[in-house]
Amino acid sequence: MKLYNSVGPNPHIVRMYAAELGCDLELVEIDLRGGENRQADYLARNPAGQLPALELASGEIIAEVTAICEYLDEHASNSLIGDNATERAQTRMWTRRVDLAICEPLLNGFRYSEGLPLFQDRMITVPEAAPGLKRVAQDRLAWLNEQLADGREFIVGSRFSLADVFLYCMLDFGSRIGQPIDPAHTHVQGWFDRIEARGSAKA
Repeated sequence: MKLYNSVGPNPHIVRMYAAELGCDLELVEIDLRGGENRQADYLARNPAGQLPALELASGEIIAEVTAICEYLDEHASNSLIGDNATERAQTRMWTRRVDLAICEPLLNGFRYSEGLPLFQDRMITVPEAAPGLKRVAQDRLAWLNEQLADGREFIVGSRFSLADVFLYCMLDFGSRIGQPIDPAHTHVQGWFDRIEARGSAKA
């Protein structure tokens, strides 16, 4: 399988997830900064122009980070989504929570401010919304910090999952673009440090 790869947190999620599963992917580098993902050759594969995208042996393309990770999970000997219906539902619940409440506002806060020169000609941007979006992400991180105060090792509990990979990669990116973890969020920081220590984090 080929992974159309680039800089940024979304490809990092898939690379880290694949590393955890022991899945080898052929990386095909796409120049995101240069806008290669918005050119005809790439749009023929993924009309949404997003990165990453997974190309199967059949030539079929799967885009969207969660869909790619779930596909890889279904073809692996181990699972980071869950071994039964309850575990899978819990993983999907927490992945959706961190994605919508933390990751999306964090990313758009960046795209509409520090990342504006890169994104303003590629998508609708709302610069005046950037401060509020960053506040939303920090507010929801404060909420997550309270949830982690119960001593759980990972976001879902004692089980490392897609939710951990997803949020770790986004917060790692946030630390590089002016949206670091608030030092007051000690439980989130402890969780982050545990995930960062995993070998897959460097994928």
